[in-house]
Amino acid sequence: MKTKRVRFAPSPTGWLHVGGARTALFNWLFAKKHEGKLILRIEDTDVERSSEEYTDSIKEDLKWLGIKWDEYYRQSDRLEIYERYARKLVHEGKAYHCYCTEEELEERRKKAIEEGRPPVYDGRCRNLTEEEKKRFEDEGREPTIRFKLPEQQPHVVVPDEIKGDIEFDSLTTGDFVILKSDGTPSYNFACVLDDHLMEISFVLRAEDHLTNTAKQMFLYEALGFEQPKFGHLSMLLGPDKSKLSKRSGATSVREFRKNGYLPEAMVNHLALLGWSSKDQQEIFSREELIEKFSLDNIVDSPQVFDREKLDWFNGQYIKEVELERFVELATPFLEGSESVDEASLKELGDERLRRALDLVRPSVSKLSELVDNEDMAIFFEGLELTDEAEEVLSWEDSDRVLRAIVTRFSGMEELTPEEVSESVKETKEEIDTGYKQVYKPLRAAVTGKISGPEIKEVISILGPEKTVNRINSVL
Repeated sequence: MKTKRVRFAPSPTGWLHVGGARTALFNWLFAKKHEGKLILRIEDTDVERSSEEYTDSIKEDLKWLGIKWDEYYRQSDRLEIYERYARKLVHEGKAYHCYCTEEELEERRKKAIEEGRPPVYDGRCRNLTEEEKKRFEDEGREPTIRFKLPEQQPHVVVPDEIKGDIEFDSLTTGDFVILKSDGTPSYNFACVLDDHLMEISFVLRAEDHLTNTAKQMFLYEALGFEQPKFGHLSMLLGPDKSKLSKRSGATSVREFRKNGYLPEAMVNHLALLGWSSKDQQEIFSREELIEKFSLDNIVDSPQVFDREKLDWFNGQYIKEVELERFVELATPFLEGSESVDEASLKELGDERLRRALDLVRPSVSKLSELVDNEDMAIFFEGLELTDEAEEVLSWEDSDRVLRAIVTRFSGMEELTPEEVSESVKETKEEIDTGYKQVYKPLRAAVTGKISGPEIKEVISILGPEKTVNRINSVL
């Protein structure tokens, strides 16, 4: 059986969009499921808009998502191949040189629109004589090469593994350019050649490529190439049901990385945008996704990119991720924040920071929230008492309670949560009051609030010296 080969072919003209990331993910899952290969092909023939920065960023984002490719190509390294095949089609009478300038084409396009005609190329360079060609060349015109569509275009049917057969009555593009005057190929021409030469067996991409697929079928036939199978994924929409764009908020993988999302959460969310397992499972490991992934379960309907759902996924993974990895991921957000006092962070130390992060992570849905997280803030200096905390501290026994706690904690080097509980019990019995009358003032003095993480854990992390200092400042 031939190895199944799929590809992800982004253009490095911007950051990796989440729609592109989903396409890459589905191709990767398909390859893994069938023990095939994923090819990463950078389509960088748009010289003016492509950049090395975007290329590097796309590769970094894919690696962050855990999407590993088996082969790597850049179209800019393959220009000689495209030119050779374009000239072959000209030699066979299936393509021709076009000397029309951009200005002439734009003028004809406007006129066609004014007259209510489709703005397609009119084919005037199809049958130029050698004398006419020479005259244009003497004028300094650099020709493009256009593909010669059948004059009576047949009914076009695109076989689709997801949507079923898609029918086109005809293409309303006219003879289209396959090689530009500067020697760079058009998207459709390079795509067909690369998919054939790279032995791509299945092309899985977004449905906005459907018209491109129809064009490409003519090229496959003209070149004598066997067509791969095709599958087109439904579009991703914003919350307002319009095409997902910047106005919907962050749309690039890079932005989500900066905002503190875990790759597992992003992969999980993207996988469920147009696909589902038969058992309605929601949380998946990568191994489970590979095992359960199937084209049969891909839904042919637009999918809303739901940030609230992504936040929920991210919160679930933050709760479950190994603590050491969570600390490694979270620390840069705290260190780079203007909201976190650098001296306080340094004074807290690695081990106490580790315990503090473990304590607060259930209340965090993304890592960027740590810098303004109220529970995390209690471990740094600069706390202010809330009105509720001041009220608790004005209770009749609060002063005696806090002084008794200070007496017990003073001189100690460390405090375990159990020792904090025991001290609270002893204070309760000494003053002859209730647990609430001890715990509430203690929390208010130490954290400035009357609610939050378990106070015995907080005090154990802060340590007796810092705890006593905070209580004394309140007293």
